[in-house]
Amino acid sequence: MPIAQEFSPELVLVSAGFDAVEGHQSPLGGYSVTAKCFGHLTKQLMTLAGGRVVMALEGGHDLTAICDASEACVSALLGIEPAPLDTGVLQQRPSDNAVSTLEKVIAIQSKHWSSLKSRGLSRSLQEAQAGETEEAEAVTALALLSVHTEQSHTDSNCRPPEEPMESEPVQ
Repeated sequence: MPIAQEFSPELVLVSAGFDAVEGHQSPLGGYSVTAKCFGHLTKQLMTLAGGRVVMALEGGHDLTAICDASEACVSALLGIEPAPLDTGVLQQRPSDNAVSTLEKVIAIQSKHWSSLKSRGLSRSLQEAQAGETEEAEAVTALALLSVHTEQSHTDSNCRPPEEPMESEPVQ
């Protein structure tokens, strides 16, 4: 998503293969991604390109899994809010193999995309979201601080900037 957001596409085309969905055994998939998760991924993609997302069904080998994942994606495309992910899923940390692969991809792609950061790859979704909330709160707090610059006092009507109140706690 960081690369996609930085690229800012006009249209998103998805080759929607569902081998990773629950129900496919290794070597076909074996990743156990829930159908709900595919709905959430589709919802994320819809934040790009003004929501212009086209999905083409590629395949999968378990008809029930394909149907469930496809339904979740189409529902998201229709603007139906995906069912919340289970708390256990939100608390899961990615596998060491996934983290290693992502670190390699980031090392290569970060040369081309300034939005890539490798920190937090081994965190769960819940931990990552909490970190993003804390970062957003810190940025908001910093943005609310006003910075006064010295102004020229050549005009007699110009007042110097006010000093902060003495009763404000210093942090």
